[in-house]
Amino acid sequence: MRILYDGKIYGLQTAGGINRYFENLICRLPKNFIPTITSPESPKFHYPSHPNLKTSFYPKLKLPPKLSLGLQKYYFRSINSINSFDVAHPTYYKLLTRLDLDKYKCPVVLTVHDMIYEIFSDTADPYGQKAEYKRKAILAAEAIICVSENTKKDLLERHPSLEDKITVTYLASDIDASLSYGSEPVPLRPYYLYVGSRNKYKNFDGLLQALAKTVSIQPDVVLCIVGSPLNKTEEGLIAELKLTNHIEYYGYVSDSHLAKLYRCSVAFVYPSLYEGFGIPPLEAMSCGTAVVASNCSSIPEVVGDAGLLFEPNATSDLTDILLLLLNSSTERDRLIQKGYQRTQAFSWDKTAAQTINVYQSVSSSSN
Repeated sequence: MRILYDGKIYGLQTAGGINRYFENLICRLPKNFIPTITSPESPKFHYPSHPNLKTSFYPKLKLPPKLSLGLQKYYFRSINSINSFDVAHPTYYKLLTRLDLDKYKCPVVLTVHDMIYEIFSDTADPYGQKAEYKRKAILAAEAIICVSENTKKDLLERHPSLEDKITVTYLASDIDASLSYGSEPVPLRPYYLYVGSRNKYKNFDGLLQALAKTVSIQPDVVLCIVGSPLNKTEEGLIAELKLTNHIEYYGYVSDSHLAKLYRCSVAFVYPSLYEGFGIPPLEAMSCGTAVVASNCSSIPEVVGDAGLLFEPNATSDLTDILLLLLNSSTERDRLIQKGYQRTQAFSWDKTAAQTINVYQSVSSSSN
């Protein structure tokens, strides 16, 4: 089977859950499959491998940037026109060709990771442009994969006619505690760990408020942050809350370093107001730390009873949990053991097998 993956996502994010998703999916395709990835550049993190993988990176041309960008769409259109594919599975709702998904000559499978553009439109999509091209992509797809039952529910609230097209395939973690014993540095003081982006719906401000109350009682703790650099607004809030000496920023790290940061933490904290799935809690459980997470959207689907869940707007509740885990090794150990058990329910092999079934169903129906 020949599958085209339009790699728009590689130009949009340096690292993230979608990159990991396609990396783990493509490397598990059967050896007789032929995946092709188009990309604006060679990705730095989480790039897939497969014995038959074909890649088409946009060549670096000595042209003015505006002209080069204008030519890019024709380069990727030519790849589509001179090749024949059985299935297209775009990595995003927009294409490098700048054409709509219904222009593909083969069936389209689309993964819907969340409904953030729609639910948090005021900050994520104030002009509605992202939601509109996402809507058009969803309606053009022959099959839709949702990464959780909660995402499926949110999608069907807006497109109830699509139920027969939707398959739910959970995600998984591709790191575990075995990676966590290298020489990479970790904070010397007891620390909680935050991983990922800090968009408004991620409720990072709420975590800082809870941390401020925590350090007023236990002044030796810190928050370790993995991800993009702190912006001026965040730095201002940190200073206002007198947390400057309680933040350690690690930037983007390798998987082995991340695994060690998880394992050595007091707890991983996931205060998000909304997630389509949420890989970091699974990573944390796989690496052997306690998970503290909000009790909304898909997060309870992922964490189950293996973490401590809290109402994301209840700062005092989060503070109580942070203090509990700092002072109760028994509770931490209990959660760590529950976490290891919970991760057994999720595997990338299962995700890939279910996705291949979707590919085969749309490919056979088009013949």
